[in-house]
Amino acid sequence: MSGGPVGVEYTGVRELRGPLVVVEGVREVGWDEFATIVLDSGERRHGLVLDVDRDLAVVQVLEDTAGMARTGTRVAFAGTPLRIPVGPGWLGRMCDGRGEPADGGPPVLGDTRAAVGGAPINPVRREPPGEPVLTGVGAVDVLTTLVRGQKLPVFSAAGLPHLELAVQIAAQATCAGEAFAVVFAGMGLTHADAEFVRAGLAARAAARDLVLLVNTADDPVIERLLTPRLALTVAEHLAFVVGRHVLVVMTDMTAYCEALREVSAARGEIPARRAYPGYLYSDLASLYERCGRIRGRPGSVTVLPVLTMPAGDITHPVPDLTGYITEGQIVLSAEVHASGAYPPVDPLSSLSRLMRKGVGAGRTRPDHPAVAAQLTAALARSRQVRELADLIGRPALSPADQRFLDLEDVFRRRFLAQGTDENRSMYESLNGAWDVLLTLPRGELGMIPAELLNTRTAARETESP
Repeated sequence: MSGGPVGVEYTGVRELRGPLVVVEGVREVGWDEFATIVLDSGERRHGLVLDVDRDLAVVQVLEDTAGMARTGTRVAFAGTPLRIPVGPGWLGRMCDGRGEPADGGPPVLGDTRAAVGGAPINPVRREPPGEPVLTGVGAVDVLTTLVRGQKLPVFSAAGLPHLELAVQIAAQATCAGEAFAVVFAGMGLTHADAEFVRAGLAARAAARDLVLLVNTADDPVIERLLTPRLALTVAEHLAFVVGRHVLVVMTDMTAYCEALREVSAARGEIPARRAYPGYLYSDLASLYERCGRIRGRPGSVTVLPVLTMPAGDITHPVPDLTGYITEGQIVLSAEVHASGAYPPVDPLSSLSRLMRKGVGAGRTRPDHPAVAAQLTAALARSRQVRELADLIGRPALSPADQRFLDLEDVFRRRFLAQGTDENRSMYESLNGAWDVLLTLPRGELGMIPAELLNTRTAARETESP
């Protein structure tokens, strides 16, 4: 980790406040500069400039301020933002939230360095998303297809298997045989969860198409703010310079936002909704908007942030603001989880706004758009019928409505449920969707073209014993 050459050292530490150091008497110091902090014992720590006011600089210390004293502490500013080495040397490595090796290997090296803060993609040069990222998870691939260059969050709640789903997607995702890599950023994980992530992604790491950054719950809170930025900086170089399609999985963004709130409180900023800083929206946007494709350059960056909704409240600031920035959401349901189905995706609350750009002939399968639309409509009708049955009873329902009443259970058993290490092809997932739809009367499948329905029905009769 480096921000450039070390300049003049300042010893005027006015205040130590949580993870922050206030240095006085500084000159020509700018926002987001990298700082090196040397303690009286000789220990070196690192920091970033959060704010500058005349001759005062507020520095956030990446390793925290524990054990530091006002006297004997020297601070030097590099004159540039934090920069890290980038390149294929990251592939196959496991590091902590600051990018330091956690796998016993040497420091990560690269031919070039890039600023961790990144730079926004020029809208004029953005290439519209148009190809799928296949996750091997049927519910995601068929109903909320992830498209290259998209940002599609997973909304979950405490007790739901969002980490298992994130690891499964990171372990299985592909781009139809094209050069691919996964960057996994874990924030605020317990040690047990961190070990689960390492074990679940070991095969991908061994294949040298994974970068793993893990910040645990007992690591400094400031490190949690740096972890996703490191991940995106590494991903951008792998995508737009090396030429790979990169999927960035970031979990848990709620832990990130809580760290942002803690630092904001230490700075004495005026709090906004639920004590989060007023710039929470722009801060999240500075991360999520770093995905995409650039015209004339190979590769793409696709972002899959995972967040837990406190008390399952989708109006909480973190999921609320995330929903404004991103292009849809995958919502996990406590009700589906209680039924024993994994992954517990609620198909009627989930949506991929760019799905139409990445499915159909030449991308997934020609029948994919019609099947997905019909299955979603049928599940909506099934839920309505279930509410009606609660009022009037099952015997009062029409024969067609009784078929719809059973549809949700059939959907969960035959299509939704799969193992945490089961990697389904798109062909298998779409066939499973057809199996669910063909339990309904033909007259109820009006969203599927008649020719397509005839072909599928004939094939089903041929397969039957």
